[in-house]
Amino acid sequence: MALYGYAGKILRLDLTARKATAVDTARYRRWGGGHGMASALFWDFCRDKTIKDGRDPANVCCVMPGPFSGTIVPSGGGRCEVTGVGVGMDPISWYTRSAIGGRFSAMLKYAGWDGVVIEGRASEPVWVEIQNSEVRFRDATRLWGLDTWATQDEIWRLQRRRRGTRTGWHDLNDRAEWGAADQGRTTQLSAIMTIGAAGEHQTAHAALIHDAGNGAGQGGFGAVWGSKNLKAISVIGTGSIEVADPAALLAARLVVKEKYTASWERPDFWTWSRLGNLPRPIIQSTPPTPDRRPQSCQGCNNGCRLRFSVGYGNESACQETSWYAPFIGRLVKDRIKAGEINLKAADIVQRYGFNSFVYQTGLHWLEHLVEEGALGPGRRIHSDLPWSQLGTLEFAEALTRALSTRTDIGADLADGWVQAARKWGREEDLHTGALQFSYWGWPEHGYDPRAELEWGYGSIMGDRDTNTHCFNAIFTSVSAAVAYGLPLRLEAGELVSLVAKKLAPYAKDRPEVLDFSDANMYSEAVAQLVRWQQHYCRFWKNSTILCDLKWPDFYNTNVPSLEGATGSPDGGEQVFWKAVTGEDLSFEGGVERGRQIWNLDNAIWTLQGRHRDIVHFAPYLYEHEYEHGELFPFYMWPCRDGDGKWAYTDLMGRKLDRAKFEQWKTTFYTLEGWDTASGWPTRRTLEAMDMKFVADALAAAGRLGREGA
Repeated sequence: MALYGYAGKILRLDLTARKATAVDTARYRRWGGGHGMASALFWDFCRDKTIKDGRDPANVCCVMPGPFSGTIVPSGGGRCEVTGVGVGMDPISWYTRSAIGGRFSAMLKYAGWDGVVIEGRASEPVWVEIQNSEVRFRDATRLWGLDTWATQDEIWRLQRRRRGTRTGWHDLNDRAEWGAADQGRTTQLSAIMTIGAAGEHQTAHAALIHDAGNGAGQGGFGAVWGSKNLKAISVIGTGSIEVADPAALLAARLVVKEKYTASWERPDFWTWSRLGNLPRPIIQSTPPTPDRRPQSCQGCNNGCRLRFSVGYGNESACQETSWYAPFIGRLVKDRIKAGEINLKAADIVQRYGFNSFVYQTGLHWLEHLVEEGALGPGRRIHSDLPWSQLGTLEFAEALTRALSTRTDIGADLADGWVQAARKWGREEDLHTGALQFSYWGWPEHGYDPRAELEWGYGSIMGDRDTNTHCFNAIFTSVSAAVAYGLPLRLEAGELVSLVAKKLAPYAKDRPEVLDFSDANMYSEAVAQLVRWQQHYCRFWKNSTILCDLKWPDFYNTNVPSLEGATGSPDGGEQVFWKAVTGEDLSFEGGVERGRQIWNLDNAIWTLQGRHRDIVHFAPYLYEHEYEHGELFPFYMWPCRDGDGKWAYTDLMGRKLDRAKFEQWKTTFYTLEGWDTASGWPTRRTLEAMDMKFVADALAAAGRLGREGA
């Protein structure tokens, strides 16, 4: 049976023995690809699932495209999932995930591989070179110490010299190096994923970087690679991916373009749809030049990244383009200069391979410590960094260097910021909210758990800040409209009805799941919303793989009916699945597969030491009301009043109730079919999903949930 959408084999790298072997993709086909396939591979190849730090040599790291990778599925052709036990979380570094865009996943598929499984630890620094079906382990001693951009430049230089590049073509037929098989020619450069100084020093927030601005930041996977002495993986392929129905795939893409996406002929600059926006930058700074253009991940019908004529800030997007923005204006008043600093600060974190997400709240905390007199030269927390220059480009470089190389305060922060707070005697800051690290040692995303419930609840029931924007567009669209006096494209009641139509199977046509009012925030309805998001994302978003910022498309103001592409019979996720793989899988069937992957992940967390007793938020969320917004001075969300009438309501001014949240956890565990006393999966639940092998492993470890408990 043809594996449409797949290359047919997965690359298994044993770094200890420097050995490469192939795994048959068909064995893991039920898990889809991406995250699902990675979790199943981790389950099979990680012998010790009790490890609690990703730098343990027993950790298995998977880099997994999905069946959509390398195809023309809108906002689905260039994504890649990275999984394994993470670094720097608290109290346990869970098995976790990150995602990365660009072209690496597509190139890996074109080389004939559906993913990479990384095991063991090399005795010396190595980089792995993949050229179609051939794999070589290369000495990376001279690459160690280079930043992420310099590393890629040096690998390309070595490859160009070996390949004898002529007239823009790269001849891959170096028979002395790769054998007699025809490797072909290409105009493409190898796609490279690499670490920088943060990864080499195994710091908690080290990222994997690809090209100029694609990063897998969450999880600390740069530290995982650094611990394995793996500097980089390069891949170049001259093959292709066979899809089941090319005509249907092209037709579905055109439907998305013509029906659901705004165009330059009929622009809708205030569209509220996710999939339907015109290509535009996601950037929170003033650019230093108007000369710019959008840039996309491979196969995307949208462009959220930028390329500037000035040559810096290129290809970065979203958070890394704004981490330094709140501090620049204090010392730099010139608008153009501030924009230049902001973009160059984005380049700094990309080159060091440092996850700027930690800065969003962490840097505010460090500033608080400086202002309090606790941090600085000769103070209780000693630091020689030039804190008076916070806001300058020089300070951004100095701080990122320190945190990436374990120097100055970076020595204490390298294993996690909550851990450093304890070391410094600053646990009080987790109670006051000065340190807004909400869950599992991760910083708050800017979408406060006291307001945006599905974000906060999904994060604490999972493994990390969820970074899942399925419903978050409601807050950003409505709050931006109110803040800037823009029209409300959809009234609250209309919006929740449109969204609820898409929430099959168990939240379908239940608009109350989106009611985040005080009276409903601990309800069964909200628990169903959280379940739906986790299950939908584990398959349709993280395994196929679709872009988090474009899918799901619940409502769409480019369409007369206002119904979005998600689940639709012409441009829905299941339409692309069938066109690519040939399998007639329903939208609901994909959500069910996501439930299986979610249960497999929970089984791994259970073996690592998860128990409901440690599933709780940071203290400040229970002890203080939400009074300050990251983006706006209010947090607008659809809520029902006592008469059942819907309206957009400001959700600031409240805190979480510890006892009621514990009751909500019991509701959630019950709906999932897990042991409510422990949060562990039960045999009945697992076997109903054809996961007896998981139940048996949990039982052998003494960590199988009790039925009916």
